Amino acid sequence: QVQLVESGGGLVQPGGSLKLSCATSRSIFSTYDMGWYRQAPEKLPELVASITRINTTAYVDSVKGRFTISRDNAKNTVYLQMNSLKPEDTAVYYCNAVRFGVSLYAWGQGTQVTVSA
Repeated sequence: QVQLVESGGGLVQPGGSLKLSCATSRSIFSTYDMGWYRQAPEKLPELVASITRINTTAYVDSVKGRFTISRDNAKNTVYLQMNSLKPEDTAVYYCNAVRFGVSLYAWGQGTQVTVSA
C-alpha cells in the first residue's frame, strides 16, 4: 500500500508562512514527479504545484511567487514552502505522485492549512 504522509499544516495569520512536508516510499519518489494539491470545502482538488525528478517546477497562477515546491531525494520527501498566505489558501493540502497533472495514488490524510486573522 502506497503511503503519502503529509505534515506541517496549521493556523496562520494572513501574510504568514508555513512549510508542508510529504514523505513517501523510495520507489514512488524515484519513479514519479510529485505534486501538492489542495481541496477547499465544497471544491474539487486543485493541483497547486508540481516538481519533476529533475527539479523542474510548475505552479498554478494563484500561488506563483508565494509558494515554492522542492524535493529531498535522500529523504524521499517533498516540501511546499508557503509565504504571504491568504485566507483563500485555506484548504486541506495533499501530496501525490503525478503524471500529466493527474494524481496516481489514493490520497493520504492531508494536512489542514487555515489562514485567518
